[in-house]
Amino acid sequence: MTRLIPGIIAMAAIVVASNILVQFLLLDGLLTWGAFTYPFAFLVTDLMNRIYGAPAARKVVLVGFITGVVCSLIGSQIMLQGDGFEFAAVPLRVAVASGIAFFCAQMLDVAIFDRLREGSWWRAPLASTFIGSIVDTALFFTIAFSASVTFFGENADAAINWAWGPAPFLMAGPEAPLWVTLAVADWLVKVTIALIALIPFRLFITKVSPNAA
Repeated sequence: MTRLIPGIIAMAAIVVASNILVQFLLLDGLLTWGAFTYPFAFLVTDLMNRIYGAPAARKVVLVGFITGVVCSLIGSQIMLQGDGFEFAAVPLRVAVASGIAFFCAQMLDVAIFDRLREGSWWRAPLASTFIGSIVDTALFFTIAFSASVTFFGENADAAINWAWGPAPFLMAGPEAPLWVTLAVADWLVKVTIALIALIPFRLFITKVSPNAA
């Protein structure tokens, strides 16, 4: 277990940073800064998988999941002041969506990587991150913001209904619910970072575990 400590620390740091940075918007609200930190969770998972194997990678994912749940619970208890009203720093739907999306996507990433580990060095990390990011984005934004998800109750829906309003798709196309644009923009960032992350992935495994490379 000691050998996994660097991966566990890195995963926990990414999850904590993403939970904080997701509250800060950029590009007129098209993205959050968290969109640029969270994708590195896939890099950590893939490195652990390549060097130590799938069981070790699952342990690192589990620690990240627990860290995310704790952060969400803390955030849900922190109340912020708006214009005459009070709201939770982390809405219920966002907290639930974050945990479900992270766990499902990362575990899928581990499974796909393990299946493709014998191929070219880039196939496993690229394919697992690409598919995992699709699942992560779809689950998170649907559970957190879609108006078609109604089982959380009126109070929970009221905390996120700002995302239901119409907005130009990716700021230029036909009108669509704002959360759809947020989801697509978030996924595009994930894919871009997945391609960039192939460089440190290759360098790291070559240095730490030449046989794995």
